[in-house]
Amino acid sequence: MDNSTKKLLENDTNGLLTYEYIANNMGSIDEELPALVDNMILKDRTGQFVVSTARYLNAIDREKYAPSIDMLVKAAIAKDRDHVYLSYLASSLWGTDYKEHAAELSAKDDNFRRIYKRLYPVGI
Repeated sequence: MDNSTKKLLENDTNGLLTYEYIANNMGSIDEELPALVDNMILKDRTGQFVVSTARYLNAIDREKYAPSIDMLVKAAIAKDRDHVYLSYLASSLWGTDYKEHAAELSAKDDNFRRIYKRLYPVGI
């Protein structure tokens, strides 16, 4: 990444520019991806682009990008306070039938457990 691109992404106001950079440069940014994910988490206040990036990386190569996906999911849980994007994230990462496997997924995946708990709180 050249200096002008770094400066542009530093001035990203909501994560969209960082998301577009990741999407448009996939395959050539693997070394830069952790810094790009950090920037995305810093800039995206609502979780919209954090979730989109996690879904995108998951679709490209879940295993290869697992550390970045994990960071993005944790950030999405914290940022998406209104739960606007978490259901899309859950179905993208764990399948559209994730509710049917909630107990099993909760037992083995802390991120899933945290998302599910926010989407379907008990006792409300």
